[in-house]
Amino acid sequence: MKQNYKIGKILSNLKINKKLISELDFTTLMIAVAIVIFGVLNIYSATYNKTLDGVLIGFRYSKLQLMWLVIGLIVVYCILTIDYSFFKNYAYVIYGTSIILLLINKFIGTESKGAQSWIKIGSFAIQPSEFAKLAIIIIVAKKIEDMGGKIDSFKKLLIIFIYAIIPTSLVIIQPDMGMSMVIFFTVLGMVIVGKLDWKIIGGGFLLLFISIAVVWNSGLIQPYQKERIMTFIDPSRDPLGKGYHVIQSKIAIGSGGFTGSGYKNGSQTKGGFIPEAWTDFIFSVVGEEWGFIGSFGLLMLYGIMIFRMINIAKESKDVFGSILVAGVTGSMLFSILENMGMSIGLMPITGITLPFMSYGGSSMLVYFMSLALVLNVGMRHKKINF
Repeated sequence: MKQNYKIGKILSNLKINKKLISELDFTTLMIAVAIVIFGVLNIYSATYNKTLDGVLIGFRYSKLQLMWLVIGLIVVYCILTIDYSFFKNYAYVIYGTSIILLLINKFIGTESKGAQSWIKIGSFAIQPSEFAKLAIIIIVAKKIEDMGGKIDSFKKLLIIFIYAIIPTSLVIIQPDMGMSMVIFFTVLGMVIVGKLDWKIIGGGFLLLFISIAVVWNSGLIQPYQKERIMTFIDPSRDPLGKGYHVIQSKIAIGSGGFTGSGYKNGSQTKGGFIPEAWTDFIFSVVGEEWGFIGSFGLLMLYGIMIFRMINIAKESKDVFGSILVAGVTGSMLFSILENMGMSIGLMPITGITLPFMSYGGSSMLVYFMSLALVLNVGMRHKKINF
């Protein structure tokens, strides 16, 4: 009898009040789901005729991505049942846990493509830097609220910098420059939204340029990472090596034309000329097989989602909620621009995934967790009288 009572109590705590549900932005959630499904179609097109360890991949990656969609939606529901102030109250715990995961990764992480970024758990692997990104957003949002929502001194900026740099340093030494870039621009957006004094911004950018020069010559940036940046400037300097990805990607997108070559009919995709077509270069598959129409449609979905997230940030009832949503929005926006930009040669090649589109469990889960926090803030933007 007692056991049944406990189960009933747990289930009752997982219910969302109807008045709160009426405030939920279902449109934004459905856009995310639509992007995932579109991504699954493109993942299948990029992998159905490929082999892994001599075995045809077929539906394998597509089914796994659908599994992560289901898990992601369950996580969204669970997060929506909790007032987002809970994450503010436990910000230090979340932040500390992310650092511990990064430290574990440092010692027992698995190396892939030159970076030690994954912790293997059986047949699955998690990417701690993805969770660290979200933890940084939460802790910075809390600190800015603690500062009264205004960063009006260099001391306050320095405090935020310290909180951000500790986990970011552990990401840099993996080395994962792509994720480091996402974190940097995310935090930059958050402090600007946090009413950072423009004089401090000017001094900050000067300090940034000096820091870049020091880091560039310090040995922290590996030679292959420097070569990626130089190849971004001039892909033809190494067309069969570092410039190969972007050259093949541009050929694929260019050949798609206005209407695309047709689903599963892309010569670059089918021929395997685009490396990592189901992850980093998923947008190349979209451009080749769906053409300008498909690419523009995807951009419109992202645009509507980002626009609605910005509105949620504006309507938040407190500083923490507003800065939190701004951080998530900035993180997604930069990831979208960087991933699409590198596919057409406008941005340096990094391992940044396209939100909700690219194959990957860790990134998918974190994007849904991030979206859930945004929807949570939107649901509770005004006082609900019960």
